[in-house]
Amino acid sequence: MSDTDSFIDEVTEEVKRDKLFAAMRKYGWIAVALVLLIVGGTAWREFRIASEERAAQSFGDEILAALDEGDETARIAALEGVEGGATGAEAILQMLIAAEEGSAGNDAEAVARLQAVADNTEVPSIYRQIARYKALTRGAEVVSLEDRRSGFEALAVAGQPLRLLAEEQLALIEVEAGDAEAAQARLTRIIEDAEVTAGLRRRASQLIVALGGTVPES
Repeated sequence: MSDTDSFIDEVTEEVKRDKLFAAMRKYGWIAVALVLLIVGGTAWREFRIASEERAAQSFGDEILAALDEGDETARIAALEGVEGGATGAEAILQMLIAAEEGSAGNDAEAVARLQAVADNTEVPSIYRQIARYKALTRGAEVVSLEDRRSGFEALAVAGQPLRLLAEEQLALIEVEAGDAEAAQARLTRIIEDAEVTAGLRRRASQLIVALGGTVPES
């Protein structure tokens, strides 16, 4: 019985091996394909990351070279020759050009360029908000007080990243409009806000003092 059982076990194992080899011959290509997909996918991911890093490095080098030009006109021309590529990079490039246009006294052109970035729905939200903020702060000579007020109010809503900076600008607009009391009240709220930065608290405190008010104790 022992020899018989051993023989049966050997036959059973042989049958199992035959079935396994048959399955491998039939479906083995799937495993090979999966391995190739994994390896190929990893290689492509590494290639894409390396390409993006090279593009970012090249973009940064071109920006730095352009900003080394002697005057605003030359810097604007050099920056306009830089290829922005990705949407975010292009937005940054346009904001840099606008800064140079503003430095050159071309506020209208700077505001128009910044507004174009702010209105581009393909640009990441944070860049759009920064562009809108810069357009409003740059636009004192070309944008009406009420338009600037409504623009900053839109940026000052709860949850927005530039909320307190927009509140600061609203206080300055209230000073410009001759409402020092409202400006002091707004500045006090800024100082007491849990999210206020040290720099913003310092500026708000200085402006309250300049307006003849009293800075609240911490």
